[in-house]
Amino acid sequence: MRLSSMADYAVVTMQAAAQHCGGARTSATQLAAETGIPLPTTQKLVHLLSRSGLLKSIRGAGGGIQLARPAAAITLADIIEAVEGPIAMTACVEQGSHDCALEPTCQVKPHWGVVNNAVRGALDNVSLASLAHSSPAPVTEGATA
Repeated sequence: MRLSSMADYAVVTMQAAAQHCGGARTSATQLAAETGIPLPTTQKLVHLLSRSGLLKSIRGAGGGIQLARPAAAITLADIIEAVEGPIAMTACVEQGSHDCALEPTCQVKPHWGVVNNAVRGALDNVSLASLAHSSPAPVTEGATA
């Protein structure tokens, strides 16, 4: 499983926006310059993240972009879902999406919900504040989370 480039860029954009938390507002242009993400992509992400309630945009003189809530209250799951929609490892765990021909006899389906909840829970346990203000924990070879 791999995140889309847009979801990855959304996390990078939000991390950069969080660096401004408590300070002056920023802009899509400034976020693009800070992250190296092309301006049109950054503008699209700002729109998606604002629509999802993660960023707020203030118009006019002194306006700009800022986090809509504290960085500690925004998770990786929130950011990814803003761009990708609900986190679902397979179609059978999505609400209302049951288009698999194997579903009536599938022996694995009951287990996908557990896996999906574990992945979403892991993403939900990483706050934007932790991404913005700390270095990652070292990963040891062969370690499991």
